[in-house]
Amino acid sequence: MKYSRFCRSLLSTPATAVHRYATGHRSGADISMVDLEDSVPPARKEEARRRAEGFFTLPSAAGTRCAVRINTISGPDGLRDLLALRHYAVKPPLVLIPMVESRRDVEIVEHVLGPECPHTEFIAVVETPRGLERAAAIAASSPRLRALVFGSADYAFATGARLTWDALAHARGVLVNSARAAGIEVMDAPLFEVRDDGALRCEAALAKDMGFSGKIAVHPRQVPLINEAFSPDADTLGRARRIVAAGRENGRDITVVDGMMIGIPFFEASQRLVEEFGDQAPDPSEPPPRAAAPSPQATAAPAPAARAPHPYPDAPRSTTATQEREQ
Repeated sequence: MKYSRFCRSLLSTPATAVHRYATGHRSGADISMVDLEDSVPPARKEEARRRAEGFFTLPSAAGTRCAVRINTISGPDGLRDLLALRHYAVKPPLVLIPMVESRRDVEIVEHVLGPECPHTEFIAVVETPRGLERAAAIAASSPRLRALVFGSADYAFATGARLTWDALAHARGVLVNSARAAGIEVMDAPLFEVRDDGALRCEAALAKDMGFSGKIAVHPRQVPLINEAFSPDADTLGRARRIVAAGRENGRDITVVDGMMIGIPFFEASQRLVEEFGDQAPDPSEPPPRAAAPSPQATAAPAPAARAPHPYPDAPRSTTATQEREQ
């Protein structure tokens, strides 16, 4: 399993909802994104471009990256978005490109932003059959492309598939393989059922096991659950520390750790894990803290069991439409 703090979670805020900008920045999401696309009606696109500039001037939580989702570049609004971004006082660190169907789509964004945004990086959303067929080429289209995102709703509607995990498992697998072959991250589509924590935990676990780096959130309350699902637990970090220590002791020769044969790929993966998430786990050389005696009045309720993902109700393409209703 690969873990990364770059994109465990992404939370979107409509560009016209200025009063919610700070909430997005404080949500704890790895990526806080302002949306110019689906959550903004056509009559307010120009207003949204003007307002979105302020999104990048507000203070954000440590470790949070700010992003903007533009409109599809096959239409005039997408090109207008890119031209507007060139003149922002604070340039967006990340641009989310929707409906990507070829490497040329990414190249156009890179070309239009030009030297005015030299440090802006990209995330490509693959959400059509044509895009999935070209996912490998898209993933390798630019050194500034950092991740792919699976757009499950549009893909399901385009193919006639049900919006369920099993029905879309093949598409997810193709996207993960394409991203990893290009050496970039990959994020799963959101769970649109905002209040179903059990389903979210279950689907996040499935996505993690498949190789996804993270998952889109449609509401701030989903962010902590997603971050937890895509972060290593204390046992995983402890084992990584033991593997790193064993590698140092024997010169990274093949050895056995916790009953498992370990070689160079394990040493390298464990070293990366400790470097990125090691601050979450106690040093194994320190004794564990003594547990406090339980209070006789305290009773622990059993954790609810996670249930398997089930068919979602048909949802609009905008992942922020749910946010508008729930907040």
